[in-house]
Amino acid sequence: MSVTMPVVRARWCDIGRIADLAADALSPTALGAWLVPDEQQRPAVLAAVARIWIEHALLFGDAFLLPDGTAATVWFHRYRPIPPPARCTDRLAAASGAHQERFLQLGRALAARWPTEPHNHLALLAAPGPAESGRAAAVLAGAQQWMDTLSLPTYAEAFTDADLDLFRQHGYTHRDAVPVDDQTAHSMWRLSPLWTGRSSRNGRSPVLRPLVLAHNSPSTRWALR
Repeated sequence: MSVTMPVVRARWCDIGRIADLAADALSPTALGAWLVPDEQQRPAVLAAVARIWIEHALLFGDAFLLPDGTAATVWFHRYRPIPPPARCTDRLAAASGAHQERFLQLGRALAARWPTEPHNHLALLAAPGPAESGRAAAVLAGAQQWMDTLSLPTYAEAFTDADLDLFRQHGYTHRDAVPVDDQTAHSMWRLSPLWTGRSSRNGRSPVLRPLVLAHNSPSTRWALR
């Protein structure tokens, strides 16, 4: 029996669209203003930086769109260490210009808290527009269905109370706070329904045991490596 999924897997031709969604969603936020204080430059810079990581995710992960193209998620499959994008330093410098250090600072802070166990990482959720539109919830729920078929936990970062509420509604639990200058991210963790586990000695991270391994994932979350 075929099942219609509520999201579609992104292709290379969708990269520009997803980058624009990311810029539109992030531009009006406090994080967007911190990354690129110049309001006129902000959308172009954010889209250019996002494009680097969206391209990389299509090589080392997945990206999904709502069928109407109004929201997207970008994921990395962190089964093992992922190399940086080709010419990463040069490309980030060209994309971010004078704002490069802010992006690097964010990336270092987030990377220091990534889980060490295998997982799928929600690096970017972009759903421009009011929360009442339901696009963020719809694209997250649809992408999460795909991720759950991989039988691994999923990880994300939340930057606002609305982010925290959205992730909690979709089964994520809070791990810890991640300070980034005057911003604060919150790391979130969700176990796949296809896995069971027990707590590790420190009580923070589960030790997971696979049951099934089946393989063929205004709101924005960034994980800049």
